[in-house]
Amino acid sequence: MKSTKDSETSLITTNRKARYDYHLRDRYEAGVVLQGTEVKAIRAGRFNLTDSYAQVTDGEVFLLDAHIGPYEHGNVANHEPKRKRKLLLHRREITKLERSIRSKGMTIVPTRAYFSNGKVKLELAVAMGKRVYDKRDKIEREATANEIRAYN
Repeated sequence: MKSTKDSETSLITTNRKARYDYHLRDRYEAGVVLQGTEVKAIRAGRFNLTDSYAQVTDGEVFLLDAHIGPYEHGNVANHEPKRKRKLLLHRREITKLERSIRSKGMTIVPTRAYFSNGKVKLELAVAMGKRVYDKRDKIEREATANEIRAYN
């Protein structure tokens, strides 16, 4: 019987900008290859997914522009904050991702990061960029909904 600690998942960070900038479609769970002091820095809350994206290169998926701040108690062997990080997915998932981003305007964005059984996991979403008028429309709808709530 597994203890509750083994199946524990705790949220690290979410990429709120992804929901604002993209129409999110299929979602995948991926492991992240980390090195050195990166996990300690993540546990200290220094993980930022804003403006990051994933890219399929030679049958492998990499996370780009994700920022993991330096670990305070690290030494000269501290990690590079914006390095390219490999993501761990099954071969068939990589093939699906590759196929889905071939169409114009599609990309892979990380939506959230969390610990699952002590390992850092990312939720990736295949996304299509929103147009400016889509964003304006959404803001207008939310404003009218807030006004209606205020009067009731």
